[in-house]
Amino acid sequence: MTKPQLTLYLAAPRGFCAGVDRAIKIVEMAIEKWGAPVFVRHEIVHNKFVVDGLRDKGAVFVETLDECPDDRPVIFSAHGVPKAVPAAAAKRKMVFVDATCPLVSKVHIEAQRHADNGLQMIMIGHAGHPETIGTMGQLPEGEVLLVETVEDVASVTVRDPGKLAFVTQTTLSVDDTSDIVTALQARFPGIVGPHKEDICYATTNRQEAVKAMAPKCDAMLVVGAPNSSNSKRLVEVGARAGCSYAQLVQRATDIDWRALDGINSMGITAGASAPEVLINEVIDAFRDRFDVTIELVETAVENVEFKVPRVLREPA
Repeated sequence: MTKPQLTLYLAAPRGFCAGVDRAIKIVEMAIEKWGAPVFVRHEIVHNKFVVDGLRDKGAVFVETLDECPDDRPVIFSAHGVPKAVPAAAAKRKMVFVDATCPLVSKVHIEAQRHADNGLQMIMIGHAGHPETIGTMGQLPEGEVLLVETVEDVASVTVRDPGKLAFVTQTTLSVDDTSDIVTALQARFPGIVGPHKEDICYATTNRQEAVKAMAPKCDAMLVVGAPNSSNSKRLVEVGARAGCSYAQLVQRATDIDWRALDGINSMGITAGASAPEVLINEVIDAFRDRFDVTIELVETAVENVEFKVPRVLREPA
């Protein structure tokens, strides 16, 4: 039987960013240097396939430092941790490695600098997300106020409207964040913004590629985890950019083929913590059912690389 024709648009950039790549390398190098087990506080990145692969190599994933023994190394996830966490590890004389993405660390430094200048912080982010918890935990309680929506801006209670600064989570929707920033600036005209955009290059680039691809597609799939902020934002961006069916899938087995019946064009991208092997798995699943022609939609070329911490580059 002849397979139906399908144009498959593949977004570029997609998948792993430099911060995720570095975090995974840190866990692998720590296991190589100190042997298994190595403890990791929170999922190193939000992707089950990646986490399961590292678990098989000897990583033990925990949610709190209390679950870690004193005599084994512990790694802090790419999302960042409150200041109290490394302080507690140091007090216990633990060996610890910080895998926080350097672009998240930049936001932490920024928040501290503003606080040192006497400014109260407003953070644009998602409540309960580990990155938000980590950034808010850089300063004493009450020094960082969280807003998630434009509506939140109207009700936020600040200490002094003339002494404010804002930072953002690095994985937000660029457009949504822009609306919230506009609302903050309208209510607090003197609010100080980041020296350089807090939303990271990888989040921005992946959203731009989706915006370029979405109008061409009958449907779009984002390969990523349900707890991955940047992956969920890609689904929202795709729907908003004109693709009537945009869905998140963890891997090929999650595809709802009935919903894709009769499509002629398909868009595929992936969140910053999804490995290329899962993207290829999805493409192969489409090749099994369709006569596929692949077209690349490239909006940027990424060549960013972050060094791993010195402790892992030194001999044991």
